[in-house]
Amino acid sequence: MTDRISRDQLKAKLDRADVFVLVDTLPDTHYRKSHLPGAINIRSDDIVSEAPIRIPDRDTEIVVYCGNGPCMRSSLAADRLLQLGYRKVRDYHEGKADWIEARLPVEAG
Repeated sequence: MTDRISRDQLKAKLDRADVFVLVDTLPDTHYRKSHLPGAINIRSDDIVSEAPIRIPDRDTEIVVYCGNGPCMRSSLAADRLLQLGYRKVRDYHEGKADWIEARLPVEAG
């Protein structure tokens, strides 16, 4: 099972400008509509082919998220990243809905 990260922990990482990759695992249309600040988009279905290209260092800290808790895209992506040999993967399980509900900023485009 992948380690989880809370909204407060993730916000603190962003506020401190920690070095990590934040991955939105939703389809591109959802990502373009809104995503967490600084997130890149790699759909959960594309993690196996795209992550080694876009995140070549397996020691990179990665946080994945999707729409909300019931959405399984981030969990699937996290499991696939671990299978690919990434060692520092965390899942913001509550996802974008939780972030928006807390009135935290999102980006579009």
